[in-house]
Amino acid sequence: MSEVLHKSTLAKQASTRLGALSTDHKNEALLIMAKALISHTDEIITANIEDLERGRAQGTSESMLDRLRLDSVRIEGIASALRQIADLDDPVGDLLETLERPNGLIIEKLRVPIGVIGIIYEARPNVTVDAAGLSLKTGNAVVLRGGSAALSSNRKMVEVLHQALEQSAIPRDALQLIEDADRASVNEMMKLNGIIDVIIPRGGHSLIQNVVQNSTVPVIETGAGICHTFIDATADHQMALDIAINAKVQRPSVCNSMETLLVHTDYDQTAFIALAEALREDQVEIRGCAGTRQLIPWAKEVTEQDYATEYNDYILNIKIVANLDEALQHIATYGTMHSECIVTADENNAKRFMQEVDAAAVYHNASTRFTDGFEFGFGAEIGISTQKLHARGPMGLPALTSTKYRIYGNGQIRQ
Repeated sequence: MSEVLHKSTLAKQASTRLGALSTDHKNEALLIMAKALISHTDEIITANIEDLERGRAQGTSESMLDRLRLDSVRIEGIASALRQIADLDDPVGDLLETLERPNGLIIEKLRVPIGVIGIIYEARPNVTVDAAGLSLKTGNAVVLRGGSAALSSNRKMVEVLHQALEQSAIPRDALQLIEDADRASVNEMMKLNGIIDVIIPRGGHSLIQNVVQNSTVPVIETGAGICHTFIDATADHQMALDIAINAKVQRPSVCNSMETLLVHTDYDQTAFIALAEALREDQVEIRGCAGTRQLIPWAKEVTEQDYATEYNDYILNIKIVANLDEALQHIATYGTMHSECIVTADENNAKRFMQEVDAAAVYHNASTRFTDGFEFGFGAEIGISTQKLHARGPMGLPALTSTKYRIYGNGQIRQ
């Protein structure tokens, strides 16, 4: 029996027991897990150093190494996320609807766990704990398959979490980590219908599309983030600068960072040049259209492929557009339905943008960096869904549940 099948089967067997646990039991386990992470911080950092050294040797970019890096502050943040999940309301068992039929049947609709969730992700070890915490809180067993870049970190953290679960009511087998780094392990997970109930991919475009196109297990698609900010002609200059800098520079390696800046042709040229210079001071490489390069001679020439690229790096496309319609068309062509922003003082343009842009999150005068479960008040998130069925946007606890009908009768039969 393969590692994938063995561990997924153990998770399936554990899911029945886990799904019946009380909220108090689940919360107690989460707090034990958080405490264990803090007490084993040094061991986790040592394991993480192995991943970082291997990444540097393989030529991994600094922005991607930043996604991989763990230190005591980040580990405290990961543990804090578990505590926050424990503080959140448990959606399992929520009564969503009650119907009384003319024949006397009482029909109740309530939230229940999905069962076994498979998470396929890349080099962000915090996802390991976030996914475990959110899944276990909602009564779901979870099978994790992280990228090889974070294998040492993931292995150590799951080892610590397993030790913690042994002190709780949650069965240890409800949390599984696939350590086989071969792509075949991903392919096998995607075919485990009847064992894994849903797969959630988190990572770059190629990973997500591989899962979406090849999985026979149902998939919740989390999106690559080719996010745009459109600076309209009437935008406040300081606001536009602050939002654009934040959206690109605050943490460029994440999916809600800006990849393309669209600027109205009537926007103040002095303010535009000042913004570009501020981006250059923050070490951002600008790739611009012809109009951009006339105003910013040091910008590189942008290509069609650049517009379709999620950089996750200090690289930004800038395109000058004639009007709102051209901005909307560009976003419709190159956007990934993740997060889009308009900076404007024109309420009519803002209304059109908010209504016409097809994305999980649409912003007026605020940075796209807010597309995040924590920032939305959901606690840690399992991912940001860019699809339209079941869940969309940052996915908190309710997105990890299904529904069940309970029907009460007193002998009714269908005529």
